[in-house]
Amino acid sequence: MTFLLSGIQSFSKLWKCSPCFGLSPGHSCCFFLSDYCGIRNQQRWFSLKSMSPQSTKAGNASIAKARYLRKGDEGSNKQVSSDSPHLFAAGAAKKRSQMNPQSNDQVLSPLKNISIQLPTKPLNSKEWDKLKEDFKGKANFENWISSQMAHCHSPIDVAKSLLAWVAAKNNGIVGYNLLVRYLYLCVFHKQTSEVIDVYEIMRARYKRLESGGYSLLIRGLMHSDRWREALMLLEDIKKVMTPSIKNYNDCIQGALLHQDVNTAWNLYQELLGHDLIPMLETLKAFFDFGKDIKDDHYSSKLLDILLYLRNNQLYPGESFAHSIKTWFESVPGKQWKGQFTTIQKSGQCSCCGKTMESIHLSPEEYEFLKRKIIRDVIDGGDQYKKTTPQELKRFENFVKSCPPFDIVIDGLNVAKMFPKARESQVLLDVVSQLAKQNLQLLILGRKHMLTQRFRWRKDEMEKVQKQASCFFADDISEDDPFLLYATLNSGNHCKFITKDLMRDHKACLPDIKTQRLFFKWQQGHQLAIINRFPGSKITFQHILTYDTVVQTTGDSWHIPYDEDLVERYSYEVPTKWLCLHRKT
Repeated sequence: MTFLLSGIQSFSKLWKCSPCFGLSPGHSCCFFLSDYCGIRNQQRWFSLKSMSPQSTKAGNASIAKARYLRKGDEGSNKQVSSDSPHLFAAGAAKKRSQMNPQSNDQVLSPLKNISIQLPTKPLNSKEWDKLKEDFKGKANFENWISSQMAHCHSPIDVAKSLLAWVAAKNNGIVGYNLLVRYLYLCVFHKQTSEVIDVYEIMRARYKRLESGGYSLLIRGLMHSDRWREALMLLEDIKKVMTPSIKNYNDCIQGALLHQDVNTAWNLYQELLGHDLIPMLETLKAFFDFGKDIKDDHYSSKLLDILLYLRNNQLYPGESFAHSIKTWFESVPGKQWKGQFTTIQKSGQCSCCGKTMESIHLSPEEYEFLKRKIIRDVIDGGDQYKKTTPQELKRFENFVKSCPPFDIVIDGLNVAKMFPKARESQVLLDVVSQLAKQNLQLLILGRKHMLTQRFRWRKDEMEKVQKQASCFFADDISEDDPFLLYATLNSGNHCKFITKDLMRDHKACLPDIKTQRLFFKWQQGHQLAIINRFPGSKITFQHILTYDTVVQTTGDSWHIPYDEDLVERYSYEVPTKWLCLHRKT
């Protein structure tokens, strides 16, 4: 798809185009417009340049955010580290990977650093001819150079000189992809008048666009006095697809920018009606706008947003947390005071002293989760690919014949936690320490662990079997379903030990509610080993007693939030909190 181009003095006069009704541009430019269709990190393109250390760090931080999980507790185990973070603490996985460079977690290889020499000032026709002559790549030069200019956020006047050169070489014709990349630069540099010029050209030329073009125009128009036309573009998108959360975010922020509160809330409700999870910056915008609104109805809606964060286990970023704090403290006559704090291991807020909600499931939640796990993970999972119904039945009968267990141990997993130590010795050390506390233990293992060899001594395994109940499955069997079955059947008091975070089993669960209950239960029951020194006690990570979720008592709010510089994975939870309470 093409455009007719002539002249370079004024962008509004730059392209001459004749209507071409019924046509829409192809989707060849969509791959670099994905940011405007809902992908969060604005720098994630099809880069030929490696990111700088600063941009890489920022990219990793943004990717790590907008995720959600919970915390756990361990009770009163005496061999618990007092200063180490719990297994699911934000940043814990990053620290583990740094301490264990041989981790099996895959790391993406860095992009190759290919130097790109882009013009920094407008070029004339001869200079562009020379640059194209020097280009040795296989790609189309015009597409390649415009892509790199967009990636590197080249100045507007440089991009405009490229388009003028292309038009002069093609009888006034400019391709759609080049035009959209120019539009991207206009939006990035907040050149609103240029955005409007491109908008007029596209509106005259096309009856409809692809989603990337619509998204760029929506974002660009929202900062102009023609922002309501962006809402018309949103309606055009709805005719063929559900708009992205980025589209809704731009329209909501534009409505708030232009003081149209009702439109903003209506768009927010529409977004939720599509079962979309709003961007955190969308929710932040409502709080920022609310500082100047003295209206109980508006305040009630903001509190509903906090409950939405709770119900969906979403965590605001540091800037959003500051916006929440500022809004609470601005509410007249309420005397709210906010402080950034942490929660003690006892579950008490270090600021106000209130106790957080327990990590433990209610009896009803526990029975619900137990039924779901057995049905969807154990009975309905893929464990029969690695075991047999007969062996699973043998295990079920074994568990029923034993008293309830206090701790279930993934024997092979635990034995391999310290690669330099003999595996049978590691397992024996763990079992011996726990057995001294008169705990009912179950060791889940594989049959090969009973065969005498260098890393598995038969005498040590005999000592293990004297101190704990043991079930040794076939070597091809999957351990996790056995571990989950035994732990859940033993009751809510039973803990388990493995370094496996069981993300695959969470994925087997049918809905978000069950997945969240599973993680809440997991974080309250999974023990992790920190250190093992020969001749000394093994140290376990503590499990927290409270739930990491937005919570309120009416006269107080406690909101966990993400720190800007802490990289949190989806199976981790924040460790920092915003405490809001009324002054007395």
